[in-house]
Amino acid sequence: MYAQRFRLILMLLIAVPFAPAFADDYADTIKTFQNAGQSKGYFNNSYGYAVFPTIGKGGIGIGAAHGSGRVYAKGKYVGDTSMTQVTVGAQLGGQAYSQIVFFQTKGSLDEFTSGNFEFGAQASAVAITAGASAQASTGGGAGAGASGTKSHATTAGGYQKGVAVFTVAKGGLMYEASIGGQKFSYKPKK
Repeated sequence: MYAQRFRLILMLLIAVPFAPAFADDYADTIKTFQNAGQSKGYFNNSYGYAVFPTIGKGGIGIGAAHGSGRVYAKGKYVGDTSMTQVTVGAQLGGQAYSQIVFFQTKGSLDEFTSGNFEFGAQASAVAITAGASAQASTGGGAGAGASGTKSHATTAGGYQKGVAVFTVAKGGLMYEASIGGQKFSYKPKK
């Protein structure tokens, strides 16, 4: 009985964040990052960015994460993106977070939109109302972020190889010591 309840809760934690994002979700997420610490300045000095209003992540030993987003160049919406991640290792729970990937130059944006872009070696801890996360990249980018709640978010980080990543915790609870990578796909706006 306990195992069935746990599975149901975990499935709900994982399924809810996979709902499609709406235009207001993108605007709200961008506003959150514009008001969150160091990421604010990146809107003025980056060539473009990819924003993911909600990435849902869950796992029991083997984990997965997924989120859909939009790509912007010089503030203009130019295409859609999705992020997929598979992790293996000690992990338990589910979480949701917002993520933004800044591209310092046209070249770094072009690399992202080429279709072969990924990050790796992530470590994170997220609590229900507060969280912190950090990422070390093996695929050319770096990122770090910390947040209290969505309305009290703060971020810190910097460009590495033309890419900077920030995350803001939305909720969930996940214990994790895993190895995996984020892979991105891109589809130009029609």
